[in-house]
Amino acid sequence: MLVLRDPTWSSRIAHSGIRRLVNQRFTEICAGEAYTYGQHGYMLLVESGDQVDTLEQETGCPILHNLFDDTRYGNPEFSPSFETLEEHDDCYEMLFITNDDGFGITLFIPKAEGIEGSLLAMCAEFAVPAAPLSTTP
Repeated sequence: MLVLRDPTWSSRIAHSGIRRLVNQRFTEICAGEAYTYGQHGYMLLVESGDQVDTLEQETGCPILHNLFDDTRYGNPEFSPSFETLEEHDDCYEMLFITNDDGFGITLFIPKAEGIEGSLLAMCAEFAVPAAPLSTTP
């Protein structure tokens, strides 16, 4: 996983489409202010071989289980705990807001080989289509 706790770290993302999306999200959440981790949260790019348990440990967010009763994805009673999950051409974008101040953790999950199958299946089932990216810089 690539943890992005600073907008400049997006340059480490090899996939140009995902890098552009991450840059746009940093621009949107900062809204003209300087980036501050404690105020704006952080982003994470899931990489080939990453296990969901490891992602959950890093973020503290329940990805494949329900926050309140631990129901797992695949159970008919499963209800996801994210705020939003959007589908883009090359990836899924999953957002968790972790406190009332708006601290957010955004996961970018590539539609790629090596990404855990249950994570991709859950994303495909629950994601809504994303709005097109802005073309303005």
